[in-house]
Amino acid sequence: MSQGSMTKPNIALMGSRGIPACYGGFETLFEELAPRLVELGFDVTVYCRSRYTARDCRKFKGVRLVRLPSLYAKYTETPVHTALSCLHAITRGYDAALMVNGANAIFVPWLELRGTPVALNVDGIEKQRAKWGRVGRAVYAISEFLAVTLPARLVTDAKVIESHYRRHYGASSATIAYGVEPRPLPAGPTLAELGLRPREYFLYVSRFEPENNPHRVTEAYRAVGGGLPLVMVGDAPYSRNFIADLKARSDSRVLFPGAIYGDGYRELLSGALAFVQATEVGGTHPALVEAMGYGNCVVVNDTPENREVAGDTALYFRADRPATLTEQLERIRRNPDPFEWLRAAAARRARTRYSWERVARRYAALLSDMTGRAHL
Repeated sequence: MSQGSMTKPNIALMGSRGIPACYGGFETLFEELAPRLVELGFDVTVYCRSRYTARDCRKFKGVRLVRLPSLYAKYTETPVHTALSCLHAITRGYDAALMVNGANAIFVPWLELRGTPVALNVDGIEKQRAKWGRVGRAVYAISEFLAVTLPARLVTDAKVIESHYRRHYGASSATIAYGVEPRPLPAGPTLAELGLRPREYFLYVSRFEPENNPHRVTEAYRAVGGGLPLVMVGDAPYSRNFIADLKARSDSRVLFPGAIYGDGYRELLSGALAFVQATEVGGTHPALVEAMGYGNCVVVNDTPENREVAGDTALYFRADRPATLTEQLERIRRNPDPFEWLRAAAARRARTRYSWERVARRYAALLSDMTGRAHL
């Protein structure tokens, strides 16, 4: 399209499992971002994996959806789908694309050589994730280098990750964090089904993978007194043995309802006594931002990226020392009232730093600059 065209900038979002979100952070990013980009004057297409988006779902809040298959195995699902998405996108001639997941860097030239500039959101430092093994970590190490050489723009979601790329590669990036739009719900069917009452359970939400430390959380909880449940929300498609062992080692107070989205997730966030964030790899973790936005007392693994997000509005522990988590949860269980100020402080911090409207405006400015055309 010509520079002087008055048509809307035509943007593709790819690399995630798709929307409506039913998996993780990138999916929620696209679900929240894409409709807001439409409102800001973009024509937006999101590429979705056929397993995660219903066959008859072709539009979502003004966003066009393209469903494509993949080869559903741990090391092939993302690259196969991204490759097919790029082949399809080449025929559409998008003005720009936002691609997520650093492993997809190798596909960036497919689009850029056909005139579509790409912004690549690399998420965290994926080569540090234990789940990948040596081959997977090697792929992500190579992808880091490609991510700073191939895309038109590099996007990071935390200052810690921005610093990593600047220090190791001399690369600049646009730092755009995650967002939250709190919509609290009273106790309803989800709490009833799980036998929970407001402010009488602890909540953990993450994919059940080693670097997210669900095993250390349940280990720490064995030493917490009382009968309050610990609700472990999450799943992971390629970690069945790890999950089975996790459940076998947990005591009877720990509940495993699986992955929960939408109103059920909002209900759980709204009613928790405290929220445990145990991740140790990555940038801005969506679940932490969301828990803060919903006014939770957040108990957070002490890493630089988690400190960047929560600041002085959290209680901290060390995941490699489960007793430190036990101590914090026991303090809250015995006397939660002194920690009410943390709830309000976390909500204020999320509201001022992590709103979806702010995130969408940042992406809109980036994509407009890439296309050389202002959005309408």
